Amino acid sequence: MVDASVLPGQESGGRVAPGWGADYLARAPKGDLFAGADPDLTAQWRAMLDRLSTQAQGNPAILADNVARQAIDLGMAFRLTGDEQERPWPLSPIPMLIGAAEWQRIELGLAQRADLLERVIGDIYGDQSLVRDGRLPAAVIAGSPHYWRVMTGSPPPHGHHLHFYAADLARGPDGEWRVLADRVRTPVGVGYALENRLALSRATGDLLGAMNTRRLAPFFSELRRGLAADCERSEPRIGLLTPGRFNQSYAEQAHLARYLGLLLVEGEDLIVTDGQLFVRTIQGLKRIDGLWRWMDSRFLDPLAFDGKSRIGVPDLFDACARGGLMLSNWPGAGVIESRAFAAFLPQLARAMLGADLLLPNIATWWCGQPAERDHVMAHIDDLVVGSAFDQDAAGLSDAHFTAGSALAGDQRAALTEGINRRPMDYVGQEVVRLSTTPAIVDGQLTPLPFTLRVFVARDGQGAWRIMPGAFARLAAHGDIRAALMGEGDLSADMCVIDSHPVPRESLLGSGGAPAIRRVGGMLPAKAADNLYWLGRYIERAETTLRVIRAIVGGSIEADLGPAVGSPTMERLIGQLALWGAVDGTSGRTGALCARALGDAGQSGSVRALMAVVANIGEGLRDRLATDFWRLVRLPLPPFDGSVTESLLDASSRMIERISALSGLAAENMGRTEGWRFHDMGRRMERAVNGCRLTALFGADWASADDLTVLLDLHDSQISYRNRYLSGPSLGPVRDIVALEPHNPRAIAYQAQRIADHIAALPTLRSDGMPEEPQRLSGSLVATLAPLTGDSLTMAGLTEIEARLLALSDAIGQRYFLPIRKEKSDGADLLS
Repeated sequence: MVDASVLPGQESGGRVAPGWGADYLARAPKGDLFAGADPDLTAQWRAMLDRLSTQAQGNPAILADNVARQAIDLGMAFRLTGDEQERPWPLSPIPMLIGAAEWQRIELGLAQRADLLERVIGDIYGDQSLVRDGRLPAAVIAGSPHYWRVMTGSPPPHGHHLHFYAADLARGPDGEWRVLADRVRTPVGVGYALENRLALSRATGDLLGAMNTRRLAPFFSELRRGLAADCERSEPRIGLLTPGRFNQSYAEQAHLARYLGLLLVEGEDLIVTDGQLFVRTIQGLKRIDGLWRWMDSRFLDPLAFDGKSRIGVPDLFDACARGGLMLSNWPGAGVIESRAFAAFLPQLARAMLGADLLLPNIATWWCGQPAERDHVMAHIDDLVVGSAFDQDAAGLSDAHFTAGSALAGDQRAALTEGINRRPMDYVGQEVVRLSTTPAIVDGQLTPLPFTLRVFVARDGQGAWRIMPGAFARLAAHGDIRAALMGEGDLSADMCVIDSHPVPRESLLGSGGAPAIRRVGGMLPAKAADNLYWLGRYIERAETTLRVIRAIVGGSIEADLGPAVGSPTMERLIGQLALWGAVDGTSGRTGALCARALGDAGQSGSVRALMAVVANIGEGLRDRLATDFWRLVRLPLPPFDGSVTESLLDASSRMIERISALSGLAAENMGRTEGWRFHDMGRRMERAVNGCRLTALFGADWASADDLTVLLDLHDSQISYRNRYLSGPSLGPVRDIVALEPHNPRAIAYQAQRIADHIAALPTLRSDGMPEEPQRLSGSLVATLAPLTGDSLTMAGLTEIEARLLALSDAIGQRYFLPIRKEKSDGADLLS
């Protein structure tokens, strides 16, 4: 057994001087998780807190800031109901520790409970013997908004209604664990638990490993195997079905999809054909064997469930009913989540399992039974009264429960009337008193009450595996029955501590090396669309910045660019107005540039464009590297336009930031189809803007200032000077910015790159003929190849721009719009 009192970093000086551990233990409340631990675990707690104290130089705020930075770097975020913007993830820097023996009791209780829930759900949608034999009132089932009669008689593959299950646990001051709620509809919190572990590991170095903390990776490996085991094909394609990026836990879903190697899909990405589910990709329709759904059953299929749903997949129920689709969890499983069910689980366990629950519920009385209703009314001041089915009920708050002792006169009267009128809509539950755990609040070590959400999944053999950790919620208020997080709450990592070293295991597992592949995986049509427009908006922001920099004096010429009020300057400002970066051309130059940089009300300003970039990027979180995503989300500084030099610096810094994005894309993105669409978007935007800027500053009447600005905007001043000894001349300038095949800013270069990308993309045709994007791009390259700066005309430049826009439309028509089987030109799109 490792000596917990001597952790890494403390060896040289022996035991550290008493720090946070001894101080907290001296004032911890009764029943605290630390203070109430067994002696071995107490030593681990004390050593951990002292190690953290040493790391933070005795200042809890330093530790909290360090962990918060790691959470931001990982892209951790969440939304509360009604939030338009994501919030930073509130992670406590102090993990919770639970010993292996105590955890084993929790594991046994949760595995038993998962078995019971599986059997109950199977009976509800199968034989219905529980109702027939009087063990379960029909109203408890029919009253639930998550009961779907249509699922009766539609068993899941291998009989598994549940693949994943979560239980909210409370620990009382006496150390007893009880179940607050069972959750089977959506597994919210499991991704956050994983991210909490990652952030804490980064912030604390080898601390967790030194304490023999059990690892989470084996659980996720078994989860993935369990999902695959119920699919028909031996190498199934599994998607994670998300409601979309505005969902409260979308960041969690994107992280899990990336970590598990699942395809992150929305309803509009999917289509059911001949009873099978397919995802729309740039290669056509590709079969999906299984879905891990993160949306309620109500929204899954507007034809079978709620017709108002706009995020589901029509005919998904048909694919389920035919038995060819693994869906986790099976639709309708949420019927057992209602509070009313908790009143019957103890007796159901005895009837169906022949044993009492190893992890008891909190005591619950369903008012649909006369004796239980009378008990609730007689003891209402000692109970929490809640909605039996988590719906609005008279006398209850928006949270659907309230403490009886807190009822005022009018609310008490309304609640009493509601219970007398519709008693089946209410339950009474005992008041739960929670144990506490150390946390840092306002820079101080403080005990906070906590609940745990523990996760259970089927493995590849169908057995239940319990994640050796949990999502811990530290409550800032009394609302412990909230779904995940409340205002002001903290999350924490919960660690299971072994008495011996834990072997290392990654998500790759120990099942042998997979066959080597050199393919980039599937690219859904919507992801390709987002990557393309991500590239276009990044390039659009850069071009706007280059125009601003040209206005405020960013030229390498000694006179720092065109004079204020000159025709060239007016054309530059006019172009900003044309792009929507400013709302007019009058006013001080500095003020106009400041608006073009930072006025979010102007649709073409840099701030507005980068907001669009961040908006698109949110839909690509499962495909963007952390460094790329962090740069995309980085807030822009304020721009007041008071000093021209500061505007020049600001625009230059923003160009450097966009150049960093370009560098990450060039060096870190695999040369997959996703990279091609992202790069194609940038090339298309650069080519279109190149046409417009060349027409504006490279016309037949262009002045020397115009040509100098044109070279600056195309970052081609040095190339021009190395090639020509004379000053800017019309023909050579046009040639280098429009037709030079080796200039990465030239129009011809963009056209060739676009053509190369399109040629490398998959085709849907089976007759060997080029598709429309390939035909248009090849024709454009052929048109540009023989031209020179002297032969390029303004009419020809206008035609090139029109052909580029037509090519962009053709790319969208071919790759981004929904692909349907009947439009396949004879190709086999279904695989």
